[in-house]
Amino acid sequence: MAPVVVAGRRPHEAGAVARLAGQKLEYVQLGPALVWGFSGGSRVVTETVAHLAGPGGPARIDPGERPSDAIGTLLGDVVQTAQVRDSGELVICFAGGAELVVGADADAESWAVAGADGCLIVCLPGGEVAAWTHVPTKVILH
Repeated sequence: MAPVVVAGRRPHEAGAVARLAGQKLEYVQLGPALVWGFSGGSRVVTETVAHLAGPGGPARIDPGERPSDAIGTLLGDVVQTAQVRDSGELVICFAGGAELVVGADADAESWAVAGADGCLIVCLPGGEVAAWTHVPTKVILH
């Protein structure tokens, strides 16, 4: 059985990003895309500039080997809420008061959320959001 794929401005399945709530940010892997790893097994991949607003002031988080040191202030913090706006922006609010916003890019995929259960939500170019929410069943061939 093929996974269910839904695309649109804000498909119902994009609500799956809300599953990030309650998960602690355990690591950030640096590189051309930043990989944000959470305690529940979820990962957020950001491939464009993100903006962080919080107690330490605003910061621009660029993907790459030397992003803002502000990332360090989020490590160990717990996600309070996570949502996808109609514009395609991903907004993650942390218990410590910080808010991370990853906007949609006109020409590239800007972010993705991968759940531990196999769910995948991706912001496509222009802000359209696609969601793969059905995990295929295991098939055993004899």
